[in-house]
Amino acid sequence: MGFSNIIVLLGGLGLFLFGMRYMSEGLNQVAGNKLKTMLEKLTRNRFKGFLLGVVVTAVIQSSSATTVMLMGFLNAGIMDLAQATGVIIGANIGTTITAVLIALDVSAIAPICIFVGSAFALFSKKQTQQHIGQIILGFGILFQGLKTMSSDTAMGALKTSESFQNFIMSADNPIIGILIGIAICAVLQSSSASIGVLQVLAIQGLMPMSFAIYLIIGINVGSATPLFLSSIGAKTNAKRAALIYFIFDFVGMVLFTPISLFTPFTRWIEMMSSNGSVQVAAGHIVFKVVTALVLLPFIPVLVKFSEKVLPSKEHESNTRFIYIDKNLNGNVFATLLQVGREVERMAKLARENFVMACDGLLAGSLENEKKIKENEELINWLNHNIADFLVTVTAQTLSGELSDYIGKLFHVITDLERVGDHALNICERTEMIVNEDLKFTDAGLEEIRELYEKDLELFDRSIECFISKHLPEEDEFFIHELEDQIDNLTLKAQDCHVERLRKKECLTSSGVVFTKLLQDLERVGDHSYNIAGAAKKDKELIRQI
Repeated sequence: MGFSNIIVLLGGLGLFLFGMRYMSEGLNQVAGNKLKTMLEKLTRNRFKGFLLGVVVTAVIQSSSATTVMLMGFLNAGIMDLAQATGVIIGANIGTTITAVLIALDVSAIAPICIFVGSAFALFSKKQTQQHIGQIILGFGILFQGLKTMSSDTAMGALKTSESFQNFIMSADNPIIGILIGIAICAVLQSSSASIGVLQVLAIQGLMPMSFAIYLIIGINVGSATPLFLSSIGAKTNAKRAALIYFIFDFVGMVLFTPISLFTPFTRWIEMMSSNGSVQVAAGHIVFKVVTALVLLPFIPVLVKFSEKVLPSKEHESNTRFIYIDKNLNGNVFATLLQVGREVERMAKLARENFVMACDGLLAGSLENEKKIKENEELINWLNHNIADFLVTVTAQTLSGELSDYIGKLFHVITDLERVGDHALNICERTEMIVNEDLKFTDAGLEEIRELYEKDLELFDRSIECFISKHLPEEDEFFIHELEDQIDNLTLKAQDCHVERLRKKECLTSSGVVFTKLLQDLERVGDHSYNIAGAAKKDKELIRQI
């Protein structure tokens, strides 16, 4: 095999890998959001989760990508590890679809797919049609690369290599086969691509099934490499998911190595078809399906084992992300779920501070002052760090809907941070009231209480709408009415305050603090109203206060 043959082989491999990746990205863009919703809703039952893992991975063509998505869902609290394990087992079966497509050998239509896909990707105005073009183009490039690799000027040249022929004819050592398979997958970072290379060799008659089965076993064990790399520095549940993925293939290796050595398993596979590519695909599918059927009943055991090997860590500080994992940003849908949970966390902190500050004001108590200040530091930290993280997310390819949602997230975290600031203001004004022994009239305190209750009602309803990403017309009307009521109550309280000053029912020093408190409460209503506006589906600008 000469240098020119190696160049052609590498070129074909490059086309094959690029086509697979390009097609997978297009499929993810077209179906990713729907698949994410399905994963959220249908994983409560382990068997449904298993079937869903098969379907999702068959669509996006990567069990590793599915598992990375699951890691994101685990961090976001969308599912627990037991539910994710069922999907991981199913994902391992779904990834075999690429081998089936290669075994069908549709490379004859590759040029047509490249032409049609290019036309859609380049000339379609609608984004969905562009992504469909990307899928078709990636499919065509994949098979064009496969055709190039299997040509006489690439792997076909190995037929004349005496050293390679001697190696294949004498190759029967399972350990060598498994190690070669692990190395191939570790380099290519894709079990589907590695199996594809194996199928190309088999098409040329250069890979007997008696040795290919050990390479298949090694490739599957090596497929955990990308996940282990992704989980370095990741959160505990993400590491557990990677471990469970590895356990699946390790158990498969323990099962199939002795089966291949001591039973006529490979001969049965060879009897199914004389086509080497079909034989490799069949061996790969049997490996995955049998291992899945063995492990599916033991999901609770797998979960407990992973939790024992990787126990939860105790964290000294809350000033950190609980849901966002910066090491897992491969799937934008899962990433935004994590961001959404951090924003919910930020909203709970802002609400807690507002309630503690207002209750302390009405009771004339500074009992929660320290807690409010600690929460405020965390709110500010989350504001800055969520914003920085969102900037990195915008560097990925995003649909218009996702891009709009990220823009709204920037607005919402700013509004939540401002609610936290006003809660701190109220706490500090309470401190002044207590230290200087300032007095408010009963009427003034009642006006503050009424504004506080309306603010809290508006805040809660706004957060509920934003989390659900839905603002029905009746809710929009109700929220608008609440915000108007807060504005009217503020104006009324200001007028009553002036009247009390005129009648000398309260002191000027108390009056200054009272007026500033009214401003804080009114601003909290404004920012809550903004948050509700971010739940709108249209691109209408949000009124920022």
